[in-house]
Order: sequence, then C-alpha cells, then structure tokens
Amino acid sequence: MLAMWVKVRVKAAERERFLQAIEVDAIGSERDEVGCIRFNVLRDQQDPNVYYFFEVYRDEAALEAHRAAPHYAVWRAAADTLDGPAQATRCDPVFPAAAEYWDKRRSPT
Repeated sequence: MLAMWVKVRVKAAERERFLQAIEVDAIGSERDEVGCIRFNVLRDQQDPNVYYFFEVYRDEAALEAHRAAPHYAVWRAAADTLDGPAQATRCDPVFPAAAEYWDKRRSPT
C-alpha cells in the first residue's frame, strides 16, 4: 500500500480553474481506478491558496495506472495554475492497519 500527501500552492487568479481540474482527477481516480483507494482534496484553513491531496493506492503499479488515466491528463493540463512545484511525500499507512478497512473503501455503495 502506498499513500501520498501532496501540498500545492495555487495562483489566486487561477483557483477556480485549479479546482475544476483537480475535482475531475479526484472523482475520476476513485470512480475509475481499481487501485486507487482514496483521493481527497483539502484546503488549508489559514491560506485559501494552499491545498493538500491525500491519495492511497494499492501499490506502485496502481500509482502508475493513475498517472496514465484520462482524468490525470486533465489535472496535468492545469498544472500552470500552481504557484511553484508540488511537494509530495510518500507514506506507509499505519492505522487503520486492518486490510478489511482499506478493502471496504473499494466496495460499491
């Protein structure tokens, strides 16, 4: 399992375009990618131009599949909305530790 915590700063004038593109990517990731367990987008409470992505993938192959997906291309096309490079940190999920927790994230509702 691979988790990622990504921080981005957005150009204020480009915020709406950024939000439209990242919404396409986040929703498409969870909906269309079997290996994407979670893709959340959060906004910093102190700075409306700072956003965080919390992404969880089954494995490295799932991350590579994500980067090849059409919704990811929508996001990449809007990369010029960022004010500087993204700061990505790779993490190992610790808790919840039970595989069942992560498996239920992919169960249809």
